[in-house]
Amino acid sequence: MTPYERMQQIILRLEAFYPDSACALEAKGDPFRLLVMAILSAQCTDARVNKVSVDLFARFPDAKAMAEGDVSEIEELIRSCGLYRSKAKNLSLCAKRLTEVYGGEVPSSMEDLLTLPGVGRKVANLIRGDVFGLGGIVADTHCIRITNLLGFCSTDDPKKVEFTLDPLVPKEQQSDFCHRLVQYGRDICIARRPNCGECVLKDLCKHGESL
Repeated sequence: MTPYERMQQIILRLEAFYPDSACALEAKGDPFRLLVMAILSAQCTDARVNKVSVDLFARFPDAKAMAEGDVSEIEELIRSCGLYRSKAKNLSLCAKRLTEVYGGEVPSSMEDLLTLPGVGRKVANLIRGDVFGLGGIVADTHCIRITNLLGFCSTDDPKKVEFTLDPLVPKEQQSDFCHRLVQYGRDICIARRPNCGECVLKDLCKHGESL
């Protein structure tokens, strides 16, 4: 079985295991909210980001409002997310660039997204996939860990993982695939104690074959 064929089997099994797939960040379909929440999610749980975002967006509902806001106020609203000073600075600068360059709208191209403060390839791919339907491998910790265990990658470098998986996962399935990996990493393939006994991918997993 080729790597591509093995990946298609994995995609099908994850789809059957999680028929419904969605981003854990509760952005309510708003591209700006998803962008802000994705920036906040660095080294922070999605649950915490969802909680903090309620007050943040009540105060700053769009790019223009956040661009005109005081960084210190943003800091206070996101303090519990960790790294709040650097995140607040990035959010302020990001909102200003969105307002000044893109008319307050979130751009779709990788090139444009990467010019926004606080945005790297992981966040850009999330936006491109979830907002614009363009696909994108979101190489977060779950994606990296699980695809290494499965045997597709042997690196912790997010960009290398992204480029390895991109040709193996059809563009139209990439967003759902990555969301399912996150959920699988929380439910079954847990970082500290992988539950290999209940894994539906075990016979397709290089780590599972070694057990």
